[in-house]
Amino acid sequence: MNINDYILKEIKALRLKDSVKNAQKVFKNYPITHFPVIEDDKLLGSFAEDDLQTIENKDEELVAYAHLMNSFFADEKATVLELLKIFADNDTNIIPVLNKERNYMGYYDLGDVLDVFSTSPFLIEESETLIVEKLENDYSMGEVAQIVEANGAKLLGVYVSSKSNDFIQVTLKIVTNEINEIIQTFRRYDYKIVSTHENDIYLEDLKNRSDYLQKYLEM
Repeated sequence: MNINDYILKEIKALRLKDSVKNAQKVFKNYPITHFPVIEDDKLLGSFAEDDLQTIENKDEELVAYAHLMNSFFADEKATVLELLKIFADNDTNIIPVLNKERNYMGYYDLGDVLDVFSTSPFLIEESETLIVEKLENDYSMGEVAQIVEANGAKLLGVYVSSKSNDFIQVTLKIVTNEINEIIQTFRRYDYKIVSTHENDIYLEDLKNRSDYLQKYLEM
């Protein structure tokens, strides 16, 4: 699937000679947080709806408020993950797209990009989700992959889901019928298992020991 197929041109880009009134009308008609401004096919920036709605003189041209424009964009070769980061960093649901000549091509809509991501094998293929934690200085991506594959499983993907107090949490998507063996191997390599799993023998054993101790104390 080519993410470029989702570049939109439905809404005509704004220009600095456009009036504030016309720009506000664009935002009224479409559920967007920002919209790009171009000149001679070059991106100048993007106005945020929140900024434009505070302008009272609706007959003025946008050029008078050029200082309010935000600067963010994606190039035509950006990956889905790169796009998601741009969306998040700029709190936007629209990203202008530039080609290799830095000319404006159109824009990505957040909903479309999320749809593409949600249909990726990483999310839709039947698999186990395992979250492990270790000191960041001791963490190795190669070691994680080796542990998974040494247990006869297939690693669909890995991403760092949390970092705090020198510890790093990594979320794994694993295709396997023996998740417990993988869990126990991670523990032997001093990884903490953050996610919970019904067939975790280690936790089941701890529960049994706790139940036994509780019964003993009640005697």
